[in-house]
Amino acid sequence: MVAHRPVVAAVAGTLLVVGCTGGTEEGAGAAKPSGSQPNTAGTPGPGASSPAAVAEEPYALPEDRAPRTRAEAVAFVRGLGVQPDYFGAGFRAHRPHESDPSRWAVLGEDCLWRREPLPDHVLATLTRAFVLPATEGKEAVHVSLTVTVHRSKADGRRDMAVSLEEALRCPEQRLNATERVRKLYSQASTFDDQRNAVAEDDLTETGEWLVDGRRTARPFDWFKLRVGPVTVAATARHGAGRNAEEQAAVVSDVIEGVGFVAAAVDRRGRSDGANGKAGGDE
Repeated sequence: MVAHRPVVAAVAGTLLVVGCTGGTEEGAGAAKPSGSQPNTAGTPGPGASSPAAVAEEPYALPEDRAPRTRAEAVAFVRGLGVQPDYFGAGFRAHRPHESDPSRWAVLGEDCLWRREPLPDHVLATLTRAFVLPATEGKEAVHVSLTVTVHRSKADGRRDMAVSLEEALRCPEQRLNATERVRKLYSQASTFDDQRNAVAEDDLTETGEWLVDGRRTARPFDWFKLRVGPVTVAATARHGAGRNAEEQAAVVSDVIEGVGFVAAAVDRRGRSDGANGKAGGDE
């Protein structure tokens, strides 16, 4: 366990002030995009966001408005239009862009992440990959955004608790054959904690990202929040070459992107076609 990096502490101290002002991200204490009440109009985007007052209630997706079958859940997660510039100017879709919605990432007892078939309490999950390409003197930033639909709010809450526990159980984790993260520090809060002002629960995790063959560790961040039975999570693997101010701006933008997706989940829940009406398996 390590203390928060100053750049993340400053941003996460206002975790999820993101759906509000352009340029801030998954931090707390915030207002919602396009006003203190969720917008029922078009999908919010960085260009359309504006400062707003602190929200009086978090984004929500009532269980009776959430997907009930796996077919509905797949349609739901695919229907969330996540744009690359949600995470800041210059981001673009990375290839391969989308994961298989019938499998999700599981941290094994050996602290290795693997993709496995969905358990019964998860209806669908979809990960989309984005990248801020390297420029002169600055390495690329890789962002993965995952939206998961659980069968119930209780299942979503349990998933948040498991995520918090994972950093304690595995302070060093192997992401794949060549990458790992270590010195992980996690912090969770609820809407009532004042720090989190857009979601019912949120989790912030920081640490170091290492790639085999490179001597120097890079910053790693993970942001996760819950809107009813839906969780929204983003990881950010930061390349080297940015000063503290530039690094803070990237973190802020990524957090803001998570806020835009949370707003989209809330808005889908308020729409007439919220749970998709799609037939299929349960």
